[in-house]
Amino acid sequence: MVKQPAPLTPRKPWHSLTISDAFAAVDATVEGLSEAEAGQRLEKYGPNRLPEAGRPSRLLIILRQLNNPLTFILFAAAAIALFLGENTDSIFIFIVVAINVVIGAFQEWRAEESAASLKKTLRIKPTVIRSGARRIVDIEDLVLGDIVHLESGSVVPADLRLASAQDLRIDESLLTGESKPVAKESDPALEEETPLGDRRNMALAGSMVVAGRATGIVCATGEATAIGTIATMLGARGARPPLLIRMETFSARIGAFIVFLATLLGVAFYLEGAPLGDIFLLSVALAVSAIPEGLPAAITVTLAVASSRMGKRNVIVRRLPAVEALGSCTLIATDKTGTLTVNRLTAKKLILPDGAEYDVSGEGLELSGELRAESGGACDPGHLEKIKRLARAAALTNEADVAEIEGVVEARGDSVDIAFLVLAEKLGARKKDLHAAYRQQSSLPYEPKQGYSASLDIETENGFISAKGAPEIVLDMCAGVDRESAEKNLHRLASAGYRVIAVAQGATPQGKTPLEQHHLNNLEFLGFAGLIDPLRKEAAQAVASARAAGVDVRMITGDHPETALAIARQLDPSWAPNTALTGAELAKLKGEELRRRVNEAAVFARVEPAQKTLIVKELQEEGHFVAVTGDGVNDAPALKAAHVGVAMGAGGTDVARAASDLIITDDNFASIVAGIEEGRAAYDNIRKIVWLLLATAVTEVMIFVLALAFGMPIPLTAVQILWMNLVTEGIQDVALAFEKKEPDLMHRPPRKPREPIFNRQMIEQCLVIGAYVSVLSFGLYYYLHEIRGLDVAAARNTVLLFLVSFHNFHAFNCRSETRSAFVVPFRANPILIAGVAGAQLTHILAMHLPGLSGVLEISPVPLYEWGIVFGLGATVVFAGELYKLLIARPRARVLRAKLEGTPAYA
Repeated sequence: MVKQPAPLTPRKPWHSLTISDAFAAVDATVEGLSEAEAGQRLEKYGPNRLPEAGRPSRLLIILRQLNNPLTFILFAAAAIALFLGENTDSIFIFIVVAINVVIGAFQEWRAEESAASLKKTLRIKPTVIRSGARRIVDIEDLVLGDIVHLESGSVVPADLRLASAQDLRIDESLLTGESKPVAKESDPALEEETPLGDRRNMALAGSMVVAGRATGIVCATGEATAIGTIATMLGARGARPPLLIRMETFSARIGAFIVFLATLLGVAFYLEGAPLGDIFLLSVALAVSAIPEGLPAAITVTLAVASSRMGKRNVIVRRLPAVEALGSCTLIATDKTGTLTVNRLTAKKLILPDGAEYDVSGEGLELSGELRAESGGACDPGHLEKIKRLARAAALTNEADVAEIEGVVEARGDSVDIAFLVLAEKLGARKKDLHAAYRQQSSLPYEPKQGYSASLDIETENGFISAKGAPEIVLDMCAGVDRESAEKNLHRLASAGYRVIAVAQGATPQGKTPLEQHHLNNLEFLGFAGLIDPLRKEAAQAVASARAAGVDVRMITGDHPETALAIARQLDPSWAPNTALTGAELAKLKGEELRRRVNEAAVFARVEPAQKTLIVKELQEEGHFVAVTGDGVNDAPALKAAHVGVAMGAGGTDVARAASDLIITDDNFASIVAGIEEGRAAYDNIRKIVWLLLATAVTEVMIFVLALAFGMPIPLTAVQILWMNLVTEGIQDVALAFEKKEPDLMHRPPRKPREPIFNRQMIEQCLVIGAYVSVLSFGLYYYLHEIRGLDVAAARNTVLLFLVSFHNFHAFNCRSETRSAFVVPFRANPILIAGVAGAQLTHILAMHLPGLSGVLEISPVPLYEWGIVFGLGATVVFAGELYKLLIARPRARVLRAKLEGTPAYA
């Protein structure tokens, strides 16, 4: 990894240096470096290349899967069984471990391509000046001190201190979040504290030249650039998904419980004089019974099913744990540009000279729209003609192009010019039709220093001038303007976050004379157009839905505070704050004051990439599970740092997508809310599976304890337990992954960030079912062995059949933790019905197959005995119903009431 060398780093930031000081700092001149000097610098300081993040090896991923408390215990159990000559048990256990390792490795193997995508972003051939002549070089051969030539359409290949600029405008939205191109100039040296988005004398690597020409001095390459700093930040490990945190906690607790129980019972039996071999076999059986071996596979299937459902709702899952992570989030930190807005300047407000105000519908490149008076009424016919004239004038003094090709609207040129062409299209005036009717004689293109553009056009023999630009400049060109009224209208639009453009037009006798600045007088003021990157149609409802589900929303943008606040007010006036917390203010905050201000702020503006990551981490420190949305390079570090990163797929960058966990294919904030819903449903289904498996584990352990307490042989062998846990039960737990979402899913508060899967309710319901079934199971075992006098193998055979039947019926309990099993429609999950039948039939088939029945030590039973055992298993449904009625449903009503602010029993 090549770093910027200290000798060529000035004491002051590059944007605070004069042009001559910048040349001196890199020891270069306007003639550029010589080839020899460039070669020496390339060899000494390294190529203009971004840092690359390596992927973990397959071996490392496999070793990570083995680093698990439950796996250690299973290995120990397999080794003990092998040592004692129980080869069948040992082989079964090793097979279980192998299956779990394969599943876990498949889940973890992911593409870490963030830095590679950044590299692709910069893979261009810049034009440089060397020894006084222009030449094209590979981007990696660019060195500090090179003089780079930029023109419209160029991608900036490195960070440049501009040496000259002519009408230069650069789109930095993917780096800073600024929604409109930034005018650049070379002359002024800026203050050292100037934020990244306001450094007008700098061109940043990865940004795009929209218009104009420039030359710049390469002052930073590779990871020393702004985009390189982002790549370096992407190398850090992101926040771990909440599911992984919960599952690791769960595994550790189960492991500790198993070790404690095995040790306790082992010591007790040793003190009673039991042989060590029997004690070790007991430990193996306890380990196998207490560990839910099928859980990893079932969770993977659940997440895969949820991933498929998300895909149908425009959410692509890159990493499976992120499915549940999105459902766990308590806060969405969303970008503004391109996420809540359409990332395209649009003319949304028009104010005529008489003060009449109209809204224009349609966002971005939508070529259809309607005019609606501010009062809500239709457009006045007289005003309509004036508005059409304004749109025609703005379209005539225009250098952009908009065309619809095979149903897709394509645009090229300055964003302001594009916005006015779209406005003209909405009003029935196409640019090509205008140029056919009005022949352009001369024009004055827009330049930032002059602040306007103008065009001289001929209609038959009559000439007229059209002008548009900064209001204070265009108004000075006009005669008969009520300046007080105009200034009032201008202030109203500007304070609402709009970029205001004034439009004027007037006749001229200079029919064939080239247009000059002194001709721009005595024009007629046609009105103001308010341009803004507008809110997406569905964004407000999506934000409202998220907040109704108890998920907080924060806006983080590099755009201007007023613009950010205007969008916030459109989203929800009751939510929008009066002020935004800016990047400059953030830079001055530390410690508790920083955390307090970040936690209180709803809108962050003029924020730089590193500050976005800081905000995310501070919110995480406050206990939030944070989802971050974004589409630009500037969003990538925060996407990586979040518990779950959500990138925009249609308009986003490769960098953002590679750093994310989820991708929204339609760039629709509403799809994020749909993803939250599916994520919550996935977590619900995981809990249902855990309930099924742990109730079984509790049952098995309690049967063992009861049998040992009564001095009886263990009621099941390790192989029988593995068969039940992985085969018969495994069919059903996977089927629960296909359960539909609960009706009240988005009316619950988010789960507490630290709440484990094995929470109070899970403990209660597992103990209730486990205790009930273990008493029945042991009672059956005791009756068969002690009263009827059956041998141990025959008694185990019937007990195993009973437990398989219990699993069949308990699966219906697990379809909902609160709703009655009789309320949830069977047709909602036909896979579960097939799974239950398949599990029962699989076990019955195993009882009749000679080879398998011998390994499992089972045999067929009479039909009447099967009927009794099957009916006894069905009674578990009523135990589950009683728990839901008395405990689970009242608790759910209380939680829902807290979110909605209503009485729990209203």
